[in-house]
Amino acid sequence: MFAVREFRPIFAAHVLSMFGSFFAEVALAVLVFERTGSPLLTSLIFALGMLPYALSGVLLSGVSDRYPARRVLVTCDLLCAACVAVLALPFTPLAVLFLLRAVLAMITPLFQGTRAASLADILEGDVYVLGRSLLRIVSQSAQIVGFGVGGLVLVVLSPRAALTVAVGTFLCSAALLRLGTLDRPARVIGNGSMMRQSLLGARQLLSHRRIRALLLWWWIPPMFFAVAEGLATPFAAAAGAGSAGVGLLLAAMPAGTVVSELAAGTLLSPAARTWIAMPLAGLALVPMVLFAFHPPLPVAIGIMLVVGLCSAYALGMDKWFVEAVPEEMRGQAMSLLGAGMMTLQGLGMTIGGAVAEVAPPYAVISGAGILGLVSTLLVLRSVAATGRSAVGTA
Repeated sequence: MFAVREFRPIFAAHVLSMFGSFFAEVALAVLVFERTGSPLLTSLIFALGMLPYALSGVLLSGVSDRYPARRVLVTCDLLCAACVAVLALPFTPLAVLFLLRAVLAMITPLFQGTRAASLADILEGDVYVLGRSLLRIVSQSAQIVGFGVGGLVLVVLSPRAALTVAVGTFLCSAALLRLGTLDRPARVIGNGSMMRQSLLGARQLLSHRRIRALLLWWWIPPMFFAVAEGLATPFAAAAGAGSAGVGLLLAAMPAGTVVSELAAGTLLSPAARTWIAMPLAGLALVPMVLFAFHPPLPVAIGIMLVVGLCSAYALGMDKWFVEAVPEEMRGQAMSLLGAGMMTLQGLGMTIGGAVAEVAPPYAVISGAGILGLVSTLLVLRSVAATGRSAVGTA
């Protein structure tokens, strides 16, 4: 992968932007919980980073294919830097903080979808699958650093100072993408309404049985994983831990994901990675059920680590999804994938936070594990039923 010249700046830009994003997220969560003491509002700061994905992913997803990828990526980074700069101001009120968090979430699916589609132009075959896996590993590693180390650093560093660091990461990412990647033309040329084109494309993708089943597979398990992430702060607080405990709990699942995808990508053949995808997905939510026993914080961290160790199923999903989607719709499909996944994660966090207002966090997390397990098994049944249906069939 690194022998491909364009992949190197894309990788470096991804490292910078992911590190800044997750470091800022834990800073915002701690800031809101300190000011309000509310599990619901704390979950909402995570949820607002996800719920607006639906609006952006459906109405604006056509941007990824209609405009040159480099232009879209650089513009997204610059807009993110501007939003985070306002968040870092000492006089920014709580309402504006929530609003700008939502704006950032409108930008993110366009950036991620465009980058994922352009990656398929740079890397081919199984190298593309491994490239996607590597970027996910970076995302999870950024969570470990941004959540884990971020929680420790915030003991002495103010949340707004952490947001200032994030501004610099977005600006550096924009510079790397502008100077290090080729200016390829847009995939499609259109003069009609962008929103209409995006809606029609989303409808076409969702009407295809195979693509729809794979999208649901991408979307459903993370929706229930997110409940545990959204309740990490109140769970750690109930256990008597401070921001360091929050960071360690949030970092546990990403740490397991890094180990899982590294092992699968380096030790298993492409066929083996495909074979383990569905069994691992079926097992991924089982450990969360153990929260019913109200585990102490170290055990809870271990449980979330095991959840992350099941995440190698994504390598098989990458291969199947890129095979199922027409090339001219690849950018929109990737944007829709990311938008749906993040929106449902935000929904899961919001519902989990609301239930945690009247029930203990450990019970809510366990219930999410049970419901998620049943839902995932139903989705996997649908994936198996569609088999390898061709792109042109419904």
